[in-house]
Amino acid sequence: MSEPAELRASTRFCAVYGHPVKHSASPAMHNAALAQLGLDWRYLAFDVHPTRLREAIAGAQAMKFIGLNLTVPHKLLAVDMVDMLDASAQTWGAVNTVRFEARNPAGEWQPLAQLPPDQIHELRSVGFNTDADAITRSLREDLGCELRGARVLLLGAGGAGRTAALKLAAEGVAELFLVNRTASKAEEVAAEIRTRHPAVRTEVGYPKSTVDLLLNATSLGLKPEDGSPLDEVAFPLPRARAVYDMIYRPAETPLLRAAKAAGCKVANGVGMLLYQGAKALEIWTGQPVPVEVMRAALLKNVYGTA
Repeated sequence: MSEPAELRASTRFCAVYGHPVKHSASPAMHNAALAQLGLDWRYLAFDVHPTRLREAIAGAQAMKFIGLNLTVPHKLLAVDMVDMLDASAQTWGAVNTVRFEARNPAGEWQPLAQLPPDQIHELRSVGFNTDADAITRSLREDLGCELRGARVLLLGAGGAGRTAALKLAAEGVAELFLVNRTASKAEEVAAEIRTRHPAVRTEVGYPKSTVDLLLNATSLGLKPEDGSPLDEVAFPLPRARAVYDMIYRPAETPLLRAAKAAGCKVANGVGMLLYQGAKALEIWTGQPVPVEVMRAALLKNVYGTA
């Protein structure tokens, strides 16, 4: 299904903010879904520096955008920049989806998608997290990974890493090893997990023996010059049964290439992107979304084939 042929004065907008953002496959995926749904909307991508994020969110709100997605490095920053947090953002401590709302004539808050633009006056922003469920769904579907009782090594404790750590703990992993460039940030996440999920053995640093899953939540691998986020001296790849990299472009990062050579089962972040995006679109539209249309558009964009 192709996109609408033209932009109109009535066309409404959604967008993804990131820094960098040129790698994003979200516009291809969302615009295919919007066309399928018959909505006169368009999904855009903007490179927004972290220091300008607050005003960029306010700008989208002022222009009556339907909503936003937020990617690296904005997910933690946005927690303090939206007017209120949905339970999902409160639980997982990061925002990757923003829905703009306005008061209807009865004074009740409604998503902008349900109101004509000329009836939109008082506005607010609501932050959601659609990453957490998307991560675990992709791990199960793409790697056949059973998380309860698993031993997991997680690289990265930023926005996506923190969400992943908390979600893995909630799923009942047995042991969670956290590695981050700034160790104090990993210590903070470990302390939070020990408080919220005391049954999960949580440590900072590399494990001495095998793990069921190695999960990369860092941005190392996005750029061609990036190396692997893993210290293979501290943790040789053959010790991991499966390796998941949240990065999806390039489709095969240096980490995944090395993991495949080491005999590990591997998957990239395409599945996570699909499911977090589908849930975000559902939050904006208030209706079921064409997941398979989104999947086909995403695969074509990332791999050049459906």
